[in-house]
Amino acid sequence: MKSLIVLTMVLSLVPNTILKAVPTITEVSHSEFQAVDGSGEHVYNATDMVILEGILLHNPADMLDPTPDDTITETFNLGGQWQIFFQGEEDDHAGTAVFFGQLYNNLPWVSPDGGYSNEEFISELSRLNTAQFSPGDRIRVTGYYLSYKGKLNINEQHNNNPDHDFTIELVERGVGLSRPEVVTLDELKDDIDEFVFDPTRQSGCEYYQARLIKVEGVYFADANDWGPNGELLITDGSKTFPVKLGRGNGIYAGSNNLNETFDVIGIMDQEGTDLTSGYRLYVMNYDGNGSILASREHRMADKPGDVNLDGVVDIDDFIEMIEDWPM
Repeated sequence: MKSLIVLTMVLSLVPNTILKAVPTITEVSHSEFQAVDGSGEHVYNATDMVILEGILLHNPADMLDPTPDDTITETFNLGGQWQIFFQGEEDDHAGTAVFFGQLYNNLPWVSPDGGYSNEEFISELSRLNTAQFSPGDRIRVTGYYLSYKGKLNINEQHNNNPDHDFTIELVERGVGLSRPEVVTLDELKDDIDEFVFDPTRQSGCEYYQARLIKVEGVYFADANDWGPNGELLITDGSKTFPVKLGRGNGIYAGSNNLNETFDVIGIMDQEGTDLTSGYRLYVMNYDGNGSILASREHRMADKPGDVNLDGVVDIDDFIEMIEDWPM
């Protein structure tokens, strides 16, 4: 009772004081964080904020355009956008996306001027200091979260108050990308070419979501939308799977020369309004080699020792390697 009286006296001396609960927070695995129920809804709600650790899979600007644009319009406009995927290690077979958008004026519960000005957005990107990170680094992310079309993302919950900022820490540089897991379309699609959804996340698309995978021996069923942010369709001759292209320089500058059977390395993503579909393979870049649709660093992770990135490990790799040694 005495402590309550003291608290009342203190608050009476501070007009318009609003008591705010301290957010709960804990370190969780990606697998625990991404758990879903039978309808695909995420079930994690043990804390207000989470701490996740894992391997960064790509450069953020190769996925979304961070160019600031604070123009308020009547149509959909998120302004600059930023996103990374990082995946768990060893038995933590899952991954998580971290998203940051400049404007929230497309959301009905946010005021028309919600979000960040161009200057504020640039300042926020500078605060994150993502230039210090590279694919293959081990990072630790702390923040709030929201569910979006089948993924539970770390973000600001569309709140530009500094108390909703997420943070990224470099745990260890150059750990190395995990080797892409080889997956067949038979594991991702059923007999009628529908996505395999397993709410236990032990098989199907959920098992690989937000992780680096490789699909071998496919070709394009539809590649008419080749280019930055393009949406394509691959097939093994029986089943199909969507591919989303990113914004890498090779996609901007290069043409599609993948006319024969090829392999694809990318990140399993999901954007499905029914939460049990909408899966796609997100490929950030392409170096024009004609054999593997992938970012360069992902191909390096695929075959350790393939120094010249020609898809095989042979004497040519050794020759290129010794050329870098001082004599």
